[in-house]
Amino acid sequence: MTDTHNNIHDIFDDIRPYDDHQFHEKISALVHEPGFEHAVRYIMPDVDYDDFVNKLVTVQTQMDFQVKIMGPFLEMLVAKTTHGLSMDGYENYNPENSHVFITNHRDIVLDASFLNLCFIRKKLPITQVAIGNNLLIFDWITDLVKLNRSFIVKRDTRVREALEAAKHLSAYIHHTVTDKNESVWIAQREGRAKDSNDLTQDAVIKMLALAGDGDAKENLLPLNIMPVAISYEFDPNDYLKVREFLLKRRDPQYKKSQRDDLFSMETGLLKQKGRIHFHLGKCINDDLKNSTLENRADVIRHVCETLDNSIHSGYRIFPCNYIAYDKVHGTNKYADCYTEADLESFRHYIASQLDKVDVENITPEEHEFMHHMMLVMYANPLKNQLAALENKN
Repeated sequence: MTDTHNNIHDIFDDIRPYDDHQFHEKISALVHEPGFEHAVRYIMPDVDYDDFVNKLVTVQTQMDFQVKIMGPFLEMLVAKTTHGLSMDGYENYNPENSHVFITNHRDIVLDASFLNLCFIRKKLPITQVAIGNNLLIFDWITDLVKLNRSFIVKRDTRVREALEAAKHLSAYIHHTVTDKNESVWIAQREGRAKDSNDLTQDAVIKMLALAGDGDAKENLLPLNIMPVAISYEFDPNDYLKVREFLLKRRDPQYKKSQRDDLFSMETGLLKQKGRIHFHLGKCINDDLKNSTLENRADVIRHVCETLDNSIHSGYRIFPCNYIAYDKVHGTNKYADCYTEADLESFRHYIASQLDKVDVENITPEEHEFMHHMMLVMYANPLKNQLAALENKN
């Protein structure tokens, strides 16, 4: 038994999280990294770093790390940077089963972290987390995420190696869910939808269907895929996204730098997000079993549509979403869903966020373009929810 366990670990060592027997050694090395110390002091300016280190090096296991370190840290972020974090849909979740949780993607760091915090609050099993290697800019960041139950998605492979990397990742996810009975979180797409028009990338579902001996449907069923809708009242990165829209409009070849990615992570972590809500949708297995589709491409497309409908239906819609929808569509259809104070507050919020865009020589027409894109970003969750609810009827 031990040999098999070790062999499997050897196979997945390049991507899997650190396990308990590696934990103490890795965390003891991490606390001496200057970059890690700098990040901790930046995020928690009042921290007694020596005291924090002493607490860290007493942690022996992944679960201890989640409950004693990450849980309190995330509760601090909730208190400082949100107006509350909530989750519903628990009736759709049987914690005795392990799942692949697939969510829309709002924040690089916090989507999976806040999902796990909701589980920690309810004393439910937490998930492993998929993270792209494009974010692992320093070795200490790789160590930190692997200590924090993250496994690596290789995104910089050459075309020839990409299929092998996808097969390897799929095999790891299947092994985690079916052999280790642990759940996994993965976003519905690579990168975030800049305009909040959340759609599942078929590449994600194709990757999940690679492992196993059956057809696409048979390979997906053991994963117990559960869609989860994430709603942020405000996206602290909204002005950075419209900045990117503007720069791409000026130069279609524009690409963000690693520094931009780091700043996005920092902004998402530390700035105000308003209310945040998670909704656990129903596991898609019944829908998948009842489907008569057999062609692989049709099955993949059907799974994407099922996930999208569930996620879109599960959004929590806030006053700012109703306001943005009415503004974008030139209507007063949802005027009874917000007050004059909501309207004034949102107007002020949009203006102050646009003021943060640090691009030279913005013309009035470009400013209007950014203003419109910001409204579209906040209107799209409601637009998609309306379409999803119409599909159900």
